[in-house]
Amino acid sequence: MSENAPVKINRSLHWYAMLTAFFTFLLLGAGGLVTSHEAGMSVPNWPNSFDYNMFLFPPSKWIGGIFYEHTHRLIASGVGLMTTILAVWVWLKDSRRWMHWVGTAAFLLVVAQGVLGGLRVVLADAQLGIFHAIIGQLFFVLTAAIALFTSRWWQNWENFQHPTFNKQQPTVGDRPHAGKLDVGCSLRRLVLLTTILIFCQLVIGASMRQQHAGLSIPDFPLAYGKIWPDTSTAAVQSYNEHRMNVIAENPITAFQIVLQMVHRLVALVIFVLIAACAWQAWRQLGRKDPLAKFALFWLILILGQALLGAATIWSNKAADVATAHVLGGALSLVTGALWYIIAFRRSAALPEIAPATTISGAYGGAPAMAANK
Repeated sequence: MSENAPVKINRSLHWYAMLTAFFTFLLLGAGGLVTSHEAGMSVPNWPNSFDYNMFLFPPSKWIGGIFYEHTHRLIASGVGLMTTILAVWVWLKDSRRWMHWVGTAAFLLVVAQGVLGGLRVVLADAQLGIFHAIIGQLFFVLTAAIALFTSRWWQNWENFQHPTFNKQQPTVGDRPHAGKLDVGCSLRRLVLLTTILIFCQLVIGASMRQQHAGLSIPDFPLAYGKIWPDTSTAAVQSYNEHRMNVIAENPITAFQIVLQMVHRLVALVIFVLIAACAWQAWRQLGRKDPLAKFALFWLILILGQALLGAATIWSNKAADVATAHVLGGALSLVTGALWYIIAFRRSAALPEIAPATTISGAYGGAPAMAANK
């Protein structure tokens, strides 16, 4: 298939990519339940489940923490198979060479994720769980991006820019619908910065969850009754005496308390930045622009995420609430990533469009037609 030919839209490939991204999201939820229930070592060997082949393990033995760990493994195996099929499908049916390497990257990432998950069990190393969680988030972003790249909307943009699309210079009215205006560089940089900060926040969250120390700070919005908690040796000792004697939790350190406070502060900064992104998008692009609406969705999503974070503390880290908080973080990350990718795609395509049509169209004049070369 010639790379110089227009992109042939494959709807089946797009919907399969969407399905892969959806099951990846479910896999993140299953992994979150494993951590929330502290079931990571419920099945102490890998790749087998006890003395059984993983896929032949009797359902009657799926009890307690084994249920969460074993179902997580099964879903992970399914996602691995789906990703392999997706990568091969892209290589065979997608004419864009760069998409071949995107599909290959997804395959390599899911293999690395599976190996890390196995090593986490075999070596009984909780620190590997942090990398396992981080790669899981990156893999979700990549599968969502593949779903976007294989969509009709995205490929219409590429075909629109293809030399054989029209013998005349294309106009704004000819392009695929994606909003009226360019996305300013400052706004795109703000969205990128916010998305990177969300990823850093997820790293902090993964580090906190993998310590299996319960809640380092049991109250919110205050912290041990103060705006900033006392982390002196005497104070930490008193916190631990209460934890072990009253609520039967593992002891904590001053570092864990500070890490929790950093997590809260970064969450506040992220909220402010997303609010700024939404305001800038509505001001620059107009409320009817799809990206402006997408930015508003991002703001609503982060508000829900903040409430889930507070509920995690108020519920004493209930497993379902904590897992929902993990999934909210994943959705926040992928929303920012896709917003930036779409904005970059739109802005990169605009120089190909005759600017005169935008001016005449704005004042109700007749469309200006570019001369044939």
